[in-house]
Amino acid sequence: MDDSLSLDAKLLAESGQGDNAPPLSVSDISGALKRVVEDRFGYVRIRGEISGFKRAASGHVYLALKDDKAVLDGVMWKGNAGRLPFQPEDGIEVVVSGKLTTYPGRSKYQVVIDKMELAGEGALMALFEKLKAKLLGEGLFDQNRKKAMPFLPRTIGIVTSPTGAVIRDILHRLADRCPSHVIVWPVLVQGEGAAKQIAAAVNGFSNIAPGGPVQRPDLVIVARGGGSIEDLWSFNEEAVVRAVADCSIPIISAVGHETDTTLCDFAADLRAPTPTAAAEMAVPVRAEWLATLSESKARMARSVQRGLMTAQERLEGQRRLMPALTDLLRPHQQRVDEMSERMKYGMSQNVAHARTRFSASAGALRPSILKQRVERSQEQLKRLDMPVSLVQRPLDDARQRLNALWRLAEQLSPDGPLKRGYARVSGLDGKLIANRAAALKAGRLDLHFQDGAIGAQVTEAGSEVKEVGIKTKKTSKTSVNRVKKPSDDRQRDLF
Repeated sequence: MDDSLSLDAKLLAESGQGDNAPPLSVSDISGALKRVVEDRFGYVRIRGEISGFKRAASGHVYLALKDDKAVLDGVMWKGNAGRLPFQPEDGIEVVVSGKLTTYPGRSKYQVVIDKMELAGEGALMALFEKLKAKLLGEGLFDQNRKKAMPFLPRTIGIVTSPTGAVIRDILHRLADRCPSHVIVWPVLVQGEGAAKQIAAAVNGFSNIAPGGPVQRPDLVIVARGGGSIEDLWSFNEEAVVRAVADCSIPIISAVGHETDTTLCDFAADLRAPTPTAAAEMAVPVRAEWLATLSESKARMARSVQRGLMTAQERLEGQRRLMPALTDLLRPHQQRVDEMSERMKYGMSQNVAHARTRFSASAGALRPSILKQRVERSQEQLKRLDMPVSLVQRPLDDARQRLNALWRLAEQLSPDGPLKRGYARVSGLDGKLIANRAAALKAGRLDLHFQDGAIGAQVTEAGSEVKEVGIKTKKTSKTSVNRVKKPSDDRQRDLF
């Protein structure tokens, strides 16, 4: 039994005679499977629901297509992913075209997608509702974001196709109602790249600086003619909706006919049912406006005239009620006359009283009385004359005290010992040096002698001292030396 087992189970693999199935490598079998799958399924169209959608940093798109029974991985390379007419999301049912292939690195098969389309209008509406709910949750459709329309815009920016009937209808309607300056930003309104151009145009108008070479619009109109939901899909793209919502200029959405609705309509400040209606909403009728202005002017003139007539009537009524000017002035004239008479009488009385007071005082101004007063004043002045000796004695005492203080100041003067061979040491700043530590710290010193000063360099004790400078000008004396001695002159007279 052990021998039979040893014949069936061998440790080393060997190829026997007639064996035409040599072992293949993993790479060989993976490559063979890849060729078979790609040859058999070189072009396929698959319908399924998107799951696990993600866009890599390289631009490639990875996803899975699923139904109720199976799941198939898929990949879309960067070039094809950039041409997608819509933004894929999880849960959207699509139809993809491409080829099946294998990915040997993980032993799995996948579909390489060349084209992706929505699976009918139902899928398109599902994507529409999903994106609408997302933007609504972000507040892009809130009424408090809406901007008021200008009454009479001077410049209108229009984002639309330059070759369609829409731009002609808008320009014709504007010319009929109120001619305005129009700037057209030409864009594609459907197909590949349309959404990108529309968003760039709206952002371009919004970013025009006031006062620049291009006049900034007061109003922007985004317009397109009618069509199916697929034709209008560019105006449902998230980039376009966000550009319209973030536009700093009031914007009107006029996409499709009255029954057509796009997400751009919800984001705009005002929705017009048709492009022609957008032009009507943008400007008033010039003729009606001029008529209104004329009527207002006439009403204002009539109102002013009526007011003037009423004021004149009231003034005339008040004038008849007012008294005559002469009647108002007569009491005051009478009062002036009375006061004039009283003033004349009062002045004559004052002059008489003043003459009486002057006569009474004139008797006291006789020359004999004034002479007596002068003589009394002279006698008082003579009594105040003092002998010189009374003044000289205090002066002598003060002079002696001053001399004593002078002698004491000379003894206490810091330059007094210099006459006896001493020297006064100071730093370069003039401060006195009184000890060895201060001298070492100063480094350079001034030595003051009786006849002048010299500079010296400080060294350790026992070292040679080198003269660093000689001051030829004598040091200034202290305040004591500047005080002059009092003279011996006597004060002769106090007065």
